[in-house]
Amino acid sequence: MNYAESVINGYTLTKEEALQILQTPDHHLLSLLNDAYQVRYHYYQNKVKLNMILNAKSGLCAEDCGYCGQSIKVDKNETGCTPYALVDENKIIQGADSAVKNKVGTYCIVMSGRKPTNREVDRVTNAVEAIKANHPQLKICACLGLTNDEQAKKLKAAGVDRYNHNLNTSKRYHEEVVSTHTYEDRVNTVEIMKANNISPCSGVICGMGETDEDIVDMAFALKAIDADSIPVNFLHAIKGTKFEDKDELTPNKCLKILSLFRLVNPTKEIRVSGGREVNLRSLQPLALYAANSIFVGDYLVTEGQPNKEDYQIIEDLGFEIESNAFLQSPDKIENKDRKIEI
Repeated sequence: MNYAESVINGYTLTKEEALQILQTPDHHLLSLLNDAYQVRYHYYQNKVKLNMILNAKSGLCAEDCGYCGQSIKVDKNETGCTPYALVDENKIIQGADSAVKNKVGTYCIVMSGRKPTNREVDRVTNAVEAIKANHPQLKICACLGLTNDEQAKKLKAAGVDRYNHNLNTSKRYHEEVVSTHTYEDRVNTVEIMKANNISPCSGVICGMGETDEDIVDMAFALKAIDADSIPVNFLHAIKGTKFEDKDELTPNKCLKILSLFRLVNPTKEIRVSGGREVNLRSLQPLALYAANSIFVGDYLVTEGQPNKEDYQIIEDLGFEIESNAFLQSPDKIENKDRKIEI
């Protein structure tokens, strides 16, 4: 089947077809990637959305997620995580200023922990109100953990455009990843945001020991909850965590996963996210033939590549950064720092 033509014309893949995509022989990979690219181009042309994370609160988390170095249940000396409480409002605002200067369209304010306190939500919303006053078209994404309806209403009123809460894995495999909250807890948080007209961002982490069938289930679960933005993370194993010895992905497998998510969720923002540098390695540019969005700068407790390399990939592909009219026209990125400085 020509997946691209069928999907563009409204065809929904079956789970059996999705599984075949993941199991595509390597010598047919470029044909599969071309199908994914045709769909990507139909909806997004050659534009690339840039996202930037502010790790606004680090560590100090009581959850036991097997991939994460921020849990109090792991040795921070092994994980390299530096715990700190929620940063002040000025730090959050300065991060947004830096995002705009670097042509970032979505600024992601991320907190560790199971759920935010009302005081923490108030600090975030105060900062968001100030950011929106200065940069009204900058898209703000909050990622604060499990929330309730009252907190969602505050976030919406302040100007939060999007809320990230990843499903991370399949419903079947969830208990192998974390025991301190349920799969339903995660789905419920996404639904609360949707009920309050906040755009849902939800994605996955691949390479944690799940099966191909699990990955297919993830793609269809995100289709079912109608996530607008789907970050596809590839496990960057952190020393001291449950999954520190996992190394199951190849660059080709990552490209098949991205193609699957594009073909199952054709109209959605597919973002190649954490772990792309260590898992895709020299094939990183090919990821943008399926994905239309990336993070620049560092992630939470793992480093990204120097941001100028991401800009170079986009330029070399002949693609272009999706710019909002309000964004300043930044100077060419010449700094050699790994991080985008705030």
